Order: sequence, then C-alpha cells, then structure tokens
Amino acid sequence: MGWCGVWTVIKKSRWYSADMTVFSCLVCFLYALGENGSVVNGIIAFIGILFAHMATNLYDDYSDYKILSQNPRASEFAPDVKCDYLRKNFASKKDLVFVIFLYCIIALETGVILFFRAGDAVLGLAAIGGVIVLSYPLFSRVGLSEVAVGIAFGPLLFEGMYYVMTKSFSAGVMLLGLSVVMFTVGVMYVHTLLDYEGDRAAGKYTLALRMKDKDTAYKVFWIIYVLGYIFLVIFSILEKNYFCLAGLFSFPFVLTLYKAVKGYNSPENYMRDDAYLRVLKSSARVMAFFAFLVAVGVFLNLLVQFYLTEPIVI
Repeated sequence: MGWCGVWTVIKKSRWYSADMTVFSCLVCFLYALGENGSVVNGIIAFIGILFAHMATNLYDDYSDYKILSQNPRASEFAPDVKCDYLRKNFASKKDLVFVIFLYCIIALETGVILFFRAGDAVLGLAAIGGVIVLSYPLFSRVGLSEVAVGIAFGPLLFEGMYYVMTKSFSAGVMLLGLSVVMFTVGVMYVHTLLDYEGDRAAGKYTLALRMKDKDTAYKVFWIIYVLGYIFLVIFSILEKNYFCLAGLFSFPFVLTLYKAVKGYNSPENYMRDDAYLRVLKSSARVMAFFAFLVAVGVFLNLLVQFYLTEPIVI
C-alpha cells in the first residue's frame, strides 16, 4: 500500500455521483426543518451518508475489477475508464480496500455520535445501512443492485435522516424519499445500460440483463423515472405542497438522457470512453436537478409555514 495509490483511489471514488447524496439529503433536511428538526444532527447524518455512498462506489469497483482481471471477455467489452486506476496500476487492491475501510470508519463514527444524540433507533438504521453497503457486490452479482440502492437512498436515507433530526418517523418523508430515490435508481440503471454488453460477456446479472432484450431494457428506463414522478404527485397532493411539483419540469432532461443512452449504444459511439463518462455523469446531473427542484419546493413551503404560522425554531 502506498499513499500515492491511496490518494488515487480517493480521487477515483466517483465524487461526481455525490450530487445524488447532497441533493437527496438537502430535500430531507429541509423537510425535517419544517418539523423543528436538529440542524447539527442533520449535518452529521449527511457526512455519514456521503462516506457510506463513496464506500459503496468503491465496493462496486472492487467487484468489477475481480471480474475484469479474471475474465478476458469482460475486459474486452469494458470501456477503458472502468477501474482504470487498478488496471493501469496507479493503485493496488490493498489501496482500494484501505480507502473502503476508511470511508466505512468515518460513516460508523457519525453513527456513534448520532446514537448518543438521537437514541437507540439509530443502531437499527445504521445496521441496515451497513448490511446494504457490505452486501452491495452480492446484490450487484444477482441483479439486485438497483433494489439495494433504492432501499439505501430512499426509505433508509430519508427516514433515517428525518429520525435523527426529529426523533420520529413520517409517512410523508417516506413518499418524498420514494420519489427522489427513483431518480437515483435511474442513475444505477443507466450505468447498467451502458455496461450492457460487457456485463453480458462477464456473465453478470443486472436488472437490464434480466430483460428479454435491450429494447425491453430501454422500456424499464421509463418505468423507473415515471414512478418517480408518480410518487412526487402523490406526495404533493397528500401533503398539500404543490411547490414540489416543480420537479416535473425535469422531464425534458430525462428525455434527453434517454436519447443519449440510446445514442451511446449505437455502433459508432459504443466503447468511446468520453461518451461513456458523459452519459453517466449526465444521469447523475438529471437526478441532482430533479432533487434540486423538489428541494426548492420544500423550501418554499417552509417559508410559507414560517410566515403564516408560528416561527420555526432552528
């Protein structure tokens, strides 16, 4: 293990995907403020969630690299940017394991702090999150990575953060979480669509590969994103927070993303590293934009509460 390698792994943790955590937490944070939630607890929870997310990213790299190093056909179909820091020996597997361990320790420490600040329920929430993070490669191998991400970044993240801020649970925040997490699941699903040929050659099971063919897999893309909009509409109606319907204005960007995914899988673009990263980052930006619009809606509703009812104590 060398510090240069460790620093390389840290830089390669796919920090561009942190937007998903940042904006998901922001939505939940603002919603919990409407219930006089603790700002300090919310910030601590965000730090823990962020590093758990980065640990999951690196676990995914560790799993992919094992396949790439053992299966020549997988390496043949994989873009050069996949696990490039390991394949080009800029970092070792020991460096990777060390950084994963470091991220998990940081996430665990935040959980310990929140246990003393918020109560026993934190232990159960942290245990569920830990199992998902540690089992993510297994979920991925059996084609359930989207399910794992859906649980971790939806009900678990939103109910967990809401609980440590308010010491209670909420059906409203559950609906809000389901809406936002479908766009997070969409990022994961786009990733598997981009890796469709390589994953098939490697014998991996993903949700996309479980479909009959690629055309059917493209239809699932729309099911995922439409579900996000449906949950948002239900939340807005039940909570009477119509500002959040601003999230619907993200639809043109989802349509553009869909066209980009299909364009990448065309013969003239497939395996181009620049196109691969561009589409993958675009999916993360679409999720971030949707969550940002929802966060704006929650914030505007918060302002209405502030001026029309009793002042919110922060």
